[in-house]
Amino acid sequence: MSTTSGKTLGGRRAQAARNDEVILEAARAVFLDDPKAPIAAVAERAGVGISALYRRYAGKEDLLRQLCHDGLRRYVAEAESALAEPDDWTAFAGFLARVVDADVHSLTVHLAGTFTPTEEMGRDAMRANELATALFERARASGRLRPDVVVPDLGLLLESCAAVRVPDPERTGQLRRRQLAVLLAGLSTAPDADPLPGPAPAAGEFDWRWRPRE
Repeated sequence: MSTTSGKTLGGRRAQAARNDEVILEAARAVFLDDPKAPIAAVAERAGVGISALYRRYAGKEDLLRQLCHDGLRRYVAEAESALAEPDDWTAFAGFLARVVDADVHSLTVHLAGTFTPTEEMGRDAMRANELATALFERARASGRLRPDVVVPDLGLLLESCAAVRVPDPERTGQLRRRQLAVLLAGLSTAPDADPLPGPAPAAGEFDWRWRPRE
């Protein structure tokens, strides 16, 4: 009896995990198209009842918060992985490429200010900045990063790649990788390069976006 109950419980948990994945994928698609869409649109796209969605998330804000926190965790994971790469420039460029492929910054642009971040998200954001700074400094130490680039430039670079979008997801990925290659070429040192127009973006300059919207 206990074995059967354990299998049943395990099966329910697996199904719940699958349902949650389907809901989050649907929410991502819905809110990237329209951040003001109702939560019912997520349930419809996911093919689940609204009650099933509410069992997992108390409301739309909780769902938006989860989406963005998942993206932040992915960013941290990619940065931690990149730090294990021995070549400084390869670590830096590879990190940016994987973050672009994960499409983390589409959520940042579309959903910032639509929910109140938690303290845990604040800690993860600080960790993300520390890791990105470490990769940035390694890239600078390699001699391949132009001296007038600053860490906050990376956020703008990633957002510009995320802005590239066409109906075909595969083609979107190809175009984003191309855009990243162009931008990385611009970050690389060149003896005759003109100085970047200033002033450079300051640390925290874009934090205003995370304040809840009126």
